[in-house]
Amino acid sequence: MRVESACGFDCYDACKIVAKVDEDGLKLEADSSHPYSNSALCRVVNQDMFKAPRITKPMVDGKEVSMSEVLDEVAKVLNSNSLLWRGSGNFGVMQQVTDLIFGKLDAYTTKGTLCDGAGDAGVLEGRGVNKSLSPTQISKADVVVVWGRNITVTNAHLMPYIEGKKLVVIDPVKTPIAKMADLHIAIKPRMDYYLAIMLARFVFMDGCEDSVWCEEFASEYEEFYEYTREHRIKAILEEMGVDLAMMGEIIEYIRGKKVVFLVGNGVQKYSIGSYTLHAIDSLGAVLGLFGKEGCGVDFISNSKLGFDNPFAVKTKQVHKVNTPFERFDTVVVQGGNPAESMPNSNRVRDELSKVTNLIYFGLYENETSKLARIIIPAKNFLEKDDIRLSYGHHYIHKMNKVLECEYGISEYEFTKEIFNRLGFDGLKSEDEYISSWLNQVEFDGDEMVSPAYEEIPYQNGFGEDGDDEFEFIDEFDDDFIDTKRFRKVRKKKQTDEDKLCLITPKATNSINTQFNQHNQAILHPSLGYGDGDMIELISEYGSAKFEVKLSEDVRADCVVLKANTKDVNVLTPDIISEYGDGACYQEVMLEHKRV
Repeated sequence: MRVESACGFDCYDACKIVAKVDEDGLKLEADSSHPYSNSALCRVVNQDMFKAPRITKPMVDGKEVSMSEVLDEVAKVLNSNSLLWRGSGNFGVMQQVTDLIFGKLDAYTTKGTLCDGAGDAGVLEGRGVNKSLSPTQISKADVVVVWGRNITVTNAHLMPYIEGKKLVVIDPVKTPIAKMADLHIAIKPRMDYYLAIMLARFVFMDGCEDSVWCEEFASEYEEFYEYTREHRIKAILEEMGVDLAMMGEIIEYIRGKKVVFLVGNGVQKYSIGSYTLHAIDSLGAVLGLFGKEGCGVDFISNSKLGFDNPFAVKTKQVHKVNTPFERFDTVVVQGGNPAESMPNSNRVRDELSKVTNLIYFGLYENETSKLARIIIPAKNFLEKDDIRLSYGHHYIHKMNKVLECEYGISEYEFTKEIFNRLGFDGLKSEDEYISSWLNQVEFDGDEMVSPAYEEIPYQNGFGEDGDDEFEFIDEFDDDFIDTKRFRKVRKKKQTDEDKLCLITPKATNSINTQFNQHNQAILHPSLGYGDGDMIELISEYGSAKFEVKLSEDVRADCVVLKANTKDVNVLTPDIISEYGDGACYQEVMLEHKRV
């Protein structure tokens, strides 16, 4: 049997896959005919997802029960003071169908995101709408600037599209993609806003702004130049760890060329994340990089743009970043692991342990499932029908069921069973919902694409209707570092110089906290630790011990704790970005000591 489907994991690539099932079992392959999947699948799909221990038995109060009995118990404890907390380890539009239950209950869901909320808010400030950049346009660029995005880990299928380009990488860590670069700028973490502003100022000083494009699409560019002049060059360059020669090198690469900026999630994991993306977009606008072939600024795009979402309901909401779990009688955790993945894990674990009815509806055993009173085994993306959208490209995939699952239940089946038990009406059939998404897609040849897809986005202008101008950044506020020496007037607090900046990138062998975990802290050798030493890292939110791994690829003022590092989020703050309701995982400085 041969079935076409798609990978459901949280990843830019959203690969189209072919599943082959015969007497020898299941084999997954990338669809070689697809323009983006490049005939390769990552090890997470091919290996790790099958090795992880699945939850196979419904449980209530530590005792195995039937699926019918566990659903009866869920229906009994759901009420208007219930919360749905959904994770993002697995993607598929049908996961959102459970929102309909909480809409009927007049209960709670979450707002905001643990991922890209701040950056998305910054993109919207400048462009008005967050459109994806086609990989085809990336392939037509002369120069690719990879800004805080480790493509070989998070976006490997993009690699063929940047082959043969001049490559500039801006990242505190000398990542594998940085080692391939023509120029690597090892910027200090959290200084990306300033680098974008300084580069824009240097572009103006060099006279290489695209004034013709700006006059038509971004007419306030001269006011933006005045804004950049409020920033002091010498002090900012010194703080960033960048000198005038480096700035000149970057300008030389991007002057008069077709340039694409590929911006990663890491640059916006701060309270100022929206300002950072707005500043990078403003730099792109000065260079005239929007609406032209082989040009653009690419961030995590809005995968649902252009769709009418049948699961959109109005509910009461609490923030996802600092969810007050203890307020609720019943909490349904769907496909996530907040006890490990949310910032300020000590608070999260304490509050989850006090929830009377903590319900875990998911695939794998984890820190959250161990705290749950009620456990419901779910189906994975091979065991149900779904639709896969992508925040990394414009292709849409139908996820067809490949395998039967004897013990799990899908999100739609769960919703249908709860609707029946609570006497709710209005739920359509699963086929109707899937068709409602598929009926909205468009086609590029034989491939389904987003209804919002444009081969060259922003050709006619910005905003939802495409008739607005680009809006440059014209303000900035920061309560984390002392910026008085950077601007004319600033009042802020100074962080201790001997503390370490935290960097929390994704890992190659995990999806967020799913699958393989470790306890390594990656440090520069100059800090005096040895490989295998134990180090204690301390923040105002907690402390944890890690095994040291040395690497000269890391700045001496940084520590890298990958997203799958056990207890990394004991250290991280549960503060919310100034705009976008996003998590600020890296908004912290860490003390360190040998154990």
